[in-house]
Amino acid sequence: MSMRSHARTLVIALVAVLAAVAGYFASRPATPPTTRHSAAALYALQLPDAAGQPQSLAAWKDKVLVVNFWATWCPPCRKEIPDFSAASRTFADQPVQFVGISIDTPDKVQAFADEFEVPYPLLIAGPAQLELTAAFGNTSQALPFTLLIDRDGNVRASKLGTLNRAELEGKIRTLLAP
Repeated sequence: MSMRSHARTLVIALVAVLAAVAGYFASRPATPPTTRHSAAALYALQLPDAAGQPQSLAAWKDKVLVVNFWATWCPPCRKEIPDFSAASRTFADQPVQFVGISIDTPDKVQAFADEFEVPYPLLIAGPAQLELTAAFGNTSQALPFTLLIDRDGNVRASKLGTLNRAELEGKIRTLLAP
């Protein structure tokens, strides 16, 4: 077996393992809305978008922030992005900001954004940013993983696995309520 073939087999096996882990955790319940963890580590992130322009999550500090860690090669991620896009459009006139943080390459993220007409910023991250999710309950560092942050900068909910549109919109409405 050539070195290139061996590397390809290893990558395929890694993707399969990650998909299996994500699938296993997909049905786990989200963190109760009363749980509060500071989002300071997230606000400190400055990540490039697909065009290479740096974006700071702190720019959206005054909004309900939906942060979704995902990848183009992750089947559950690909399944939930259309619901995230629709929910983003639903809350477009309210203080809500969606941000996708992809563990992928800029060209693949841009192609995905174009194909699925994703209306919110998609940022590019690496393994170090995925490791950050462990502090918010994603100890397996699997994908997809979503955090909902209130306008005071507290992580109020997290979910490992897919979120459907109704569940996501319900959580956002709870955070927008006075």
